[in-house]
Amino acid sequence: MAKCEVCGNEYDKAFQLSMPGDQTHVFDSFECAIHALAPSCEHCGVKIVGHGVEENSSIYCCAHCARMAGAAEAQDRVS
Repeated sequence: MAKCEVCGNEYDKAFQLSMPGDQTHVFDSFECAIHALAPSCEHCGVKIVGHGVEENSSIYCCAHCARMAGAAEAQDRVS
């Protein structure tokens, strides 16, 4: 059985994620994978699971947080 690198749980259904640069990670749940790998919003700190909003090399969970951090023209992707 594989061991989750975040919580240490040994689980027969653990999965492995491959990242650029030949990095691999083992997790027992998406929750642990998100905790370890998802970026955090520069304004509020929430883990970004979707597309987010990027402005000046920073990433935000939404346009509101980007605007609060000074990106006056930030918009969510809405069509």
